[in-house]
Amino acid sequence: MKSAASSRTRHQARLGTSRSTKLREVMAIAEEEGLLAGERTRVVRGRMPRALVARAKNRTGISSDTDLIEVALANIAVADDYTDWLLSQRGTVPAGVDLEF
Repeated sequence: MKSAASSRTRHQARLGTSRSTKLREVMAIAEEEGLLAGERTRVVRGRMPRALVARAKNRTGISSDTDLIEVALANIAVADDYTDWLLSQRGTVPAGVDLEF
C-alpha cells in the first residue's frame, strides 16, 4: 500500500508546481481525508465552454482535463463553510451591545 506522502507527491507532480497554495492545500486535505485513495473507476465527463476550461487551466497551471476536474471536485468536497456561517450571522448582534469602541 502506498503512503499518503508518496501519493501526495505524485498528485503534486502530476498537477504541476505552479498551482496556487490554496489548491495544494485542498489536495492535501482531500488526500488526508482519504478522498483520493482507491482505484480510479468513476468516469465523470461533460461538455464545458472552451473559455471556462481555458481560464481554469490558466489560473491553476493544470494542463490535463482529468486533473482539472479532480482539483475542482476536491475543492468542492473539502470546502469550508465559514463564509456561509459568517454571512448567516449578519444582524445577530443586538444593536445595543457595547463593543467598547
